[in-house]
Amino acid sequence: MEESDKTLKKSHRAIDLYSGVGGWSFGLRLAGIDVVASYEIWGPANETNFKNNAHQAQTVDIRRLSLDDLPSDIDIVVGSPPCTQFSYSNRGGSGDVADGLEDIKKFLTIVDHLKPTHWAMENVPRVAKIIEAELESGGELHRFRHLGCETHIVDMAAFGLPQRRKRCIAGNFSFERLNSFKKRMTAKTLGDVLQALGTDPVVDPLYGVELPRDELTEHHKEDVLSDEEARINRANKTTHHIYNSMPFPDPLDRSVRTITATCTRVSRESVVVRSGDEGDQFRRLTLRERASLQGFPITFQFYGTSYGQKLRMIGNAVPPAFTYLMGKVLVGTGAEEPVDLCKAAVGVSQPGPKPPATPPDKVGSQYPEGRTFRFAIPSLRLKSGVRFEFRNQKQQDLTKWQIQFYFGTSKEILDLQLNDDLKKLLLAGMSNTLGEVVKETISEIERYTKTVDFRNMQSVWSHRGPAGTRPFTYLDMLDEEGKALVARVEPHIDEATDLVNLALEDSYGASFLQLPGIKKLQRNAPLILSGLLIGASLNPIIDRRTSQQLGESPLSSRVS
Repeated sequence: MEESDKTLKKSHRAIDLYSGVGGWSFGLRLAGIDVVASYEIWGPANETNFKNNAHQAQTVDIRRLSLDDLPSDIDIVVGSPPCTQFSYSNRGGSGDVADGLEDIKKFLTIVDHLKPTHWAMENVPRVAKIIEAELESGGELHRFRHLGCETHIVDMAAFGLPQRRKRCIAGNFSFERLNSFKKRMTAKTLGDVLQALGTDPVVDPLYGVELPRDELTEHHKEDVLSDEEARINRANKTTHHIYNSMPFPDPLDRSVRTITATCTRVSRESVVVRSGDEGDQFRRLTLRERASLQGFPITFQFYGTSYGQKLRMIGNAVPPAFTYLMGKVLVGTGAEEPVDLCKAAVGVSQPGPKPPATPPDKVGSQYPEGRTFRFAIPSLRLKSGVRFEFRNQKQQDLTKWQIQFYFGTSKEILDLQLNDDLKKLLLAGMSNTLGEVVKETISEIERYTKTVDFRNMQSVWSHRGPAGTRPFTYLDMLDEEGKALVARVEPHIDEATDLVNLALEDSYGASFLQLPGIKKLQRNAPLILSGLLIGASLNPIIDRRTSQQLGESPLSSRVS
């Protein structure tokens, strides 16, 4: 550690609980606070914290930490209890809120024991309402009401972080003072960070620290995304079968969306940028780019033993560019006093030795035999989960491909069976005029579908079998023909609405008008009718093609 690093003003003593790699500790240290100890159960994160912050970093299960082992005369307590249980509790109901509260209770127990002047705790946004509810009479946290806990949701992009990162910050600090920093921070963008890390020497976009390019670590660019990987990423972001669309690639002229702890080559969560200034090649971010967007200086080193460990370290951290401001708040910095991250970082240097190199993931050449394919047909998709999709599903010894239709809400997902019975129902209720309009398109896609090798499509998709029709090739055909059919049906919107109602009533009975989302289907009747006709016409053919190629009896046209 440089001498100028050691001479930072340290008049306030703090401890960092659930410290991870030391995001709180690093920011508070720059704010002139003496972080005398930190506590974390994950060894690699603790090593990272110790080497970057040069203070006592204890590897310990905080739930079992004895209060008698804590240092005395502590002015500030900070920390980030694990958010896993709270995150999952809002995504599928698999989280255990009661277990997550155990860490918050332990954090507050330590605050109550040490009686610091100020304390602050960071977590995911949904924790705010949980804390507020549990502080009420009869709640799990009611006995801590005297600690003066207030919860606030902040977007760290408003405080100069080049990332839209919403978090709950709870504590007894002055939120008004924190908000006063907003107007004094210069906004950075994803493009600013990428450009800064591409120079030689490299000048940190947030801290102003300078390094020769050959000393910059964790900046190895992985292989560009293959055409298939780029296609999947684009589809996951722009035409996801459930969630609303997001841009692809990620725009450079604004802050980046939230950096996460996991990141695969084909993921809706992955930040994807162009590889180079031109062309249609794309890549994911390097570890260093992710770390800079997360508010770490280019000198900060991550002592993980694998690429995945370092992703987790960076994504789970609290950004030190933000905790520096929190440190200023916790020591009572006035609204007009200097707040200069670059000045505070003067003298900060790389710790040693450097961590082991951890190469990123390689392009996959083979995938599991049961690799899933499930993508919305772009021209037959509406927002809020209303979509027609082409998908596969394993059934005993074969993989079945089908077009399916979903509507309703996230809490009540409904569907219609797209089969020969529905096709007959729609054609029987259709006027001769509309029948002639749709006949040409339906006949054309039926002819094409009769040439597709659905038996080997799964082998092609898992990169295991002989050449054949790729599922994305078939999806593209559905998209193109769907767009054409919608355009032909649109002039007949009244009849299309009646036919959509007919299909819904046949499946759900006379009370179909009470189903969620029906008005949306009626407003978009040409699109819905086109999708129903395509799916009901093609699913039986796909079924027969698969059965004929396997020499088996026809399958049911419904996928449960």
